[in-house]
Amino acid sequence: MSIVLDQHPSQHGIRVTVRRAASPPAGFRHGGRCSWRVDGGRVEISHDLDAASISDSTMLDGLLPLVDLGVIAGQDMFEEAALGVIRSSAGTARKAWSAFYDNSIAELKAGTAPFSAIHRHARRLVVGTSVLEVGSCFGFLALQFADDGHNVHACDISPGAVSLLRTHAFRRKARVNAVVGDATDLPFDDSSVDSVTLIHLLEHLDDHQAIAALVDALRVARRRVVVAVPYEENPSAHFGHRVRLTEADLHRWASSVDHAGARLVDHHGGWLVLAPR
Repeated sequence: MSIVLDQHPSQHGIRVTVRRAASPPAGFRHGGRCSWRVDGGRVEISHDLDAASISDSTMLDGLLPLVDLGVIAGQDMFEEAALGVIRSSAGTARKAWSAFYDNSIAELKAGTAPFSAIHRHARRLVVGTSVLEVGSCFGFLALQFADDGHNVHACDISPGAVSLLRTHAFRRKARVNAVVGDATDLPFDDSSVDSVTLIHLLEHLDDHQAIAALVDALRVARRRVVVAVPYEENPSAHFGHRVRLTEADLHRWASSVDHAGARLVDHHGGWLVLAPR
């Protein structure tokens, strides 16, 4: 998932408000971890997640049923609802974000989060001592790379996401150099890190941008570029996915960029592993 994390109005002027309550308020429709009420141009959401239970996976478990029902439509509304759930899960935003990070990473490492298998596979595929995660968003993978002992860089187009990662890397005493940057024009020197990862990023880009991101990743990487994409019947618009990708797209991308070798893997979606020249 990619969340912009920088404030913007919801699409079509629909406002989203979020509160935490132990049980659904009167007049709200119940739907698992989240209940809701639509009032004119406003969607009100109530959830029962607290500092002990808030995580990336529990937040998604609460909100995705509302996407399926059409209560939340599009990326802007989804992001506003997601940030509202996270921030309202504890007494202060600082405590809420700390719990969100710690619980999410604990679930990923324990193998209980939906993305656990993807992150575990990415951690196995990187080589060398230094790694750059492109499109890092919250930075959960970057923080795991740091825990694995790598020299870690992270890059995301969202200043809000980069600020959050810096804050929680410092709090967790993880050595992560997080910077704002575009995947198609990375602010890193040629051959400056051993491995570059683009994990569930290219589905957010059009084809021209995806190829440009691969070219720049190959420029920065000394030894390996690791790409992972989801195979979806329909792109998840609430996550900002723009294109439906298949194995044929990975083959086409591999044939469109200059590299010293390519390997395709099917593992919870598609993987493309490229060797720079």
